[in-house]
Amino acid sequence: MKFYKILLVIFGCILLSGCLYPEEKLQKNTVPYDDQIAAVQKSVDQYQQDTGGLLPIKTKDMSTPIYQKYPIDFSAITPKYMAEPPGTAYESGGIYQYVLVDVEEDPTVKLIDLRISEEIHELTIKLNVYRQANGYPPFEDLITNDIYTLNYEKLGYKEPPMIESPYSGEYLPLVIDKEAKIYVDYRIDLSKALQDSTHSFKPGDDIRGVLLDGKPFVPAYSLPYTINDAGEPIFDTDGQ
Repeated sequence: MKFYKILLVIFGCILLSGCLYPEEKLQKNTVPYDDQIAAVQKSVDQYQQDTGGLLPIKTKDMSTPIYQKYPIDFSAITPKYMAEPPGTAYESGGIYQYVLVDVEEDPTVKLIDLRISEEIHELTIKLNVYRQANGYPPFEDLITNDIYTLNYEKLGYKEPPMIESPYSGEYLPLVIDKEAKIYVDYRIDLSKALQDSTHSFKPGDDIRGVLLDGKPFVPAYSLPYTINDAGEPIFDTDGQ
């Protein structure tokens, strides 16, 4: 009897460790560790120095939005400059795509949270099905020139789908343009960032860069934003 009790304890421990490991691994692959970002930055800098100014990036179409335009090509920097992509990288089973910003002046490593990509992809599929059946997107309210809210009920949602902000943790709405492309509405985050920073933006300037200060993320799937005369963030449809 005692023998069977020991077996049960051992079996239970095995099950418990098996359950804990995936959760531990998941956490490891979802937390944007500063040391991992720093390691990639060091590898990118060394690669650029050794190649006479080239950057280890994948080729993207020129029309690709600026913050998604320069994904890091880890095959160019591993294993020479780093043993393998960090655990948080998509290439290692993580949820982040490592990208570069400011490639002309100061190439800097940042992240895209690919959970945002998944949410937008899912919504886009439903949107395309609706368009095929009805001939037009389910526009609802006009926000500004050619930017609309969506009638989510017509897409089968009981509540508007929201995106968790990588900056504030708040849930951000989605918008659609006249070409039926889906974007994240970052005005909540931009408003807070503008209040918390010392800036010299003027109407017409692209203000999205304020979100990069001290944060590892880029505002992926964003339209250009500027400020109005009151200093409030607004969509800049002229900047598309």
